[in-house]
Amino acid sequence: MQYTFLLYSDHSLRGEPTPAEIEQEMAVFGAYIGALQEAGVFVSTDWLQPTETAKTVSLASGEAVVHDGPFAETHEQLGGTFVINAPDLEVALEWAKKCPVAQYGKVEVRASAMEG
Repeated sequence: MQYTFLLYSDHSLRGEPTPAEIEQEMAVFGAYIGALQEAGVFVSTDWLQPTETAKTVSLASGEAVVHDGPFAETHEQLGGTFVINAPDLEVALEWAKKCPVAQYGKVEVRASAMEG
C-alpha cells in the first residue's frame, strides 16, 4: 500500500536559515531518505516552492477563478511530500515519526485511494 506523507511546518518560527543550517538539514533528510531506501519502502520525495508562489484554482462559481497563494490562510505550510510503500498504516506511522519534519512541524499520513 502506498502512503503519502504531507510535510507541514511554520517557517515564520524558524527564520531564514544560514548556509550551515541548510547543509545540516540536507544531511538529516539525506539520512532519512537513505533509511527509507535501505528498508525498501522509498518511492519518492519532493520539496515544494514557498506558498507565496502558489496559485489556487476554483470552478465552484461556474467560472474559473485563480487566486494567489494557498486555499487556507494558516501559519503552517505544506512544504513537501514523501511517498512510501508500507504493508499497513502502523508501519507507515512509524516511518512518519522518524521524518525530520515531525521534530518541528507535522507529518500528515494518507493512504493511496488508488491501491487495488
